[in-house]
Amino acid sequence: MQVKSDKITETVIIVAGGKGERMQTDIPKQFIELKSRPVLMHTIDVFIQYNHQIDVIVVLPETQIEYWRKLCKKYAFETHHQVTSGGSVRFESVKNGLIMAKNYGLIAVHDGVRPLVSVTTIAACFREAKQSGAAIPVIEPVESIRQLEGNENLAVDRNKFRLVQTPQVFDARILKKAYQQDFSPLFTDDASVVEASGVKISLVEGNRENIKITTPFDLKLAETML
Repeated sequence: MQVKSDKITETVIIVAGGKGERMQTDIPKQFIELKSRPVLMHTIDVFIQYNHQIDVIVVLPETQIEYWRKLCKKYAFETHHQVTSGGSVRFESVKNGLIMAKNYGLIAVHDGVRPLVSVTTIAACFREAKQSGAAIPVIEPVESIRQLEGNENLAVDRNKFRLVQTPQVFDARILKKAYQQDFSPLFTDDASVVEASGVKISLVEGNRENIKITTPFDLKLAETML
């Protein structure tokens, strides 16, 4: 189902820099077949389903770009998108993607191996980011949580925590300004980068199926849920 977005320009930077080590294969995880097509193609298609006019920027390791182009020909994948090379860490990859993105509108950053994000989640993130400038999807943890402190550990209230997903969506000016900062090891996602620049992050409800495919078990789950 096509979800009509407002006329504001929307962009998604899809970061796909996996190597497939935990997947126990030589094929990078974003290129592994899922229901007869590479995972990354499914991921791109969800955003096109949300808004067929969205600008799609795919960030890949330099050594994988030609292979991706060959896959697009093999699978007759003709969805329009731009491709750029990533850096040694995610921060650099997103920064490279931002160079190709417009300086206005809304920009989402999404993991290339999260093909099960729902159109509803994408729409909610863009809608909230339009209002607040920075929105990320989260889900409530269902397991008990313990905090490690040295050699000790203690139970904590899981109701005070949320599990973070992507896409993380921001006003273009906010995101580009945030990525002018120097890299910090504390930057584990885009929200942490933006938050360090002084911007408050708004939370929206994600979808539990929106798993990050990193292991063979994850792939089996995705095949079942897709």
